[in-house]
Amino acid sequence: MSQNKAARGGASSKGKRSNKPGAEEKREDVLQAVLIADSFQTRFEPFSVERPRCLLPLANTPLIEYTLEFLAMNGVQEVFIYCGAHHEQIERYIHDSRWSPSSRSCPFSSLEFIRIADARSIGDFLRDLDKRNIIDGDFVLVHGDLVANISLDGALAAHRARREANRDSCMTMVLREAGDGGHNTKTNGITPAFIIDPNAKRCLHYEEITPFQTDRYVTLDPTVLEAREAEARTDLIDAEIDICTPDVLALWSESFDYELPRANFLHGVLKDWELNGKMIHTEIINEGYSARASNLQMYDAISKDVLSGWAYPFTPECNIFPGQTYRLRGDNTYQEDEVEVAPGSQVHDSILGKDTHIGDESSISNSVIGRSCRIGSNVRIVDSFVWDGATIHDGAVVEHSIIAERGVVGKKVYVHEGSLISYGVSLSDETDVEPATMLSLLSYSGQAVSPQPELVGSQGKGALFHNPEDDEADHDDPSILQKSLIYSLEDLDIETSSVSTLADDDYMSDDESNPISPTASQPTSRSRLSSFASDDSGAPSYSGFHSDAVHGLLDVLRGTSGNFESEKLEFTSLRLANNASDGAMRRAVATAFVRRAIELMNAESEPLEPIKAAKQVLTSREGASEFVTDVGVGDRSVTEQTEFALAVQKACANSAKLVEVAKAGNLLAAMLQQMYDLDILEEEGILGWWEDERGKEDGQMAGVREKCQALVEWLENADEEESEDDDDDDDDE
Repeated sequence: MSQNKAARGGASSKGKRSNKPGAEEKREDVLQAVLIADSFQTRFEPFSVERPRCLLPLANTPLIEYTLEFLAMNGVQEVFIYCGAHHEQIERYIHDSRWSPSSRSCPFSSLEFIRIADARSIGDFLRDLDKRNIIDGDFVLVHGDLVANISLDGALAAHRARREANRDSCMTMVLREAGDGGHNTKTNGITPAFIIDPNAKRCLHYEEITPFQTDRYVTLDPTVLEAREAEARTDLIDAEIDICTPDVLALWSESFDYELPRANFLHGVLKDWELNGKMIHTEIINEGYSARASNLQMYDAISKDVLSGWAYPFTPECNIFPGQTYRLRGDNTYQEDEVEVAPGSQVHDSILGKDTHIGDESSISNSVIGRSCRIGSNVRIVDSFVWDGATIHDGAVVEHSIIAERGVVGKKVYVHEGSLISYGVSLSDETDVEPATMLSLLSYSGQAVSPQPELVGSQGKGALFHNPEDDEADHDDPSILQKSLIYSLEDLDIETSSVSTLADDDYMSDDESNPISPTASQPTSRSRLSSFASDDSGAPSYSGFHSDAVHGLLDVLRGTSGNFESEKLEFTSLRLANNASDGAMRRAVATAFVRRAIELMNAESEPLEPIKAAKQVLTSREGASEFVTDVGVGDRSVTEQTEFALAVQKACANSAKLVEVAKAGNLLAAMLQQMYDLDILEEEGILGWWEDERGKEDGQMAGVREKCQALVEWLENADEEESEDDDDDDDDE
């Protein structure tokens, strides 16, 4: 193949895709693949400044080797590679490898590079690919950090059968079942939630749940559930292996603002399925291995899985990559040829690359050591990665960190967990590297930096790596949870409760939270709850209103944005846009005010007692009580007051997971007392709520209700005294 064909430039071929009957059938025997070699939104800093992620070593093998091997073993014949940043390095690597089109051992009939000068996202690339008109049949879309050993034969056959039966079936996602428990390759920080029709294997909805969300449930249009069963799945590992038709590229082109395959494209296409008419299906497998090293934490997890044999045949002793000579030496340690381990040293559960030398009395465990590394005596390396050509001198300690190529760790240096030491960084003797430190010779823009002796020692080389975009980034962006090698929520002011719950009790009462599939055999669990709610009439209501309304109100109550006058207009717009019921309005108002009161009660600096929290939330912001009266209660009839009091009770009962039931009950009594004093609720409304059977349910509803006994008795006595006074006045007259 000529160089001109092997690397397509920025100019794209024009023309429309053929829609003639039988056009795709002629190409059915030729399977194409699109490989996004270096993804955007990378979280491999500082290493990705100098080298593309797909060329970083995983278990001493460049990541792209696993991806290309996966495509070859599944019969892919034509591969189109988009390189993005560092395209010269990727093209040079492929050209010098067995994957080169000029190599006799290359399994592909065609391999071409696509360069796009102005692409800023995956969406830009796929839209450009659509214009080129080079994809003329089904293709497999993968990323260059994929490690997978699964067969696509069954998924391809099912995809083609669906496509034959219905031309609107445009994509099949290959997902791996991992169970509800913990799993190495479940992505931290972002929980993908799939709503799936188990009979048709059709994906009905997709959303991502993060710890930053106040409400941990998905937003689902209930119309997608009409006349079909559905399962809510948060137990699936998504390595983003997609079998696509050319229609997928056309959908990308129709939405110029889509950037990400899941959060944007998948979510958007499914949300607008009535408009675009396209269906996306799933194939869920329970055997084999598939995962993406999309961030440092996944890189760590997949490396350990490869070492443990879960990704067979992608294990060291199989030596399926050219030039490798690994053999199992005992203690689950794989060594290549010419590795020297001095007597007295202990190595277990590790990988040692060729020509690596380890000195006396050193200890290496659960680690991957590259080729030509020099490790001194009395060194301790735990849960770490040392890449090719690195040097670690006597007495050094490296804990759960990465030492990149040509890195030098001086004598008695202590590299604490989570640290990232980039290419060529040198640490002087007896330097102490604090946890989660990133050191590099280059800045974010790729410029050389001056050494910082306070970090690398007097003779060291390197400086603290900083991405200036992080200063401007949204602090609620879940990707920040994936930036470091170690996943942690300790330094973030967020709740740590489960993020796998799809429905929030703040929005659904117990009688509303039925399983999506009433006939499904599996029991209802936190990862399989209904993601839609019912209004007072029993009809489903769109839960997007609740989420947006509550969050908007909380911003006003916290004083971070807007006022209640503008919020009333926003509420009206949201209600019209989502056709929200009166009950949904009441629930949103009650939830927001109770939640803000709970925040004040749980404040670290000056936590408030329930009575003070209730007073502050209803009076500290101008217009708050009027908003509750006009929007929450409504026409002030006894029925409306009763309904709003019941909504406040439900909100307090649901908050019992954040405070004790007793405190939640005290808050309910305080809220009702304050609303009575502010003329939001009248005696008849509160007493009507007290007699309502819905407020007497067992569990937390009854628990919080008990604390209101004194308030109700006081109101009843006050009513009796008023009646007696009226009688006395009549007698006097």
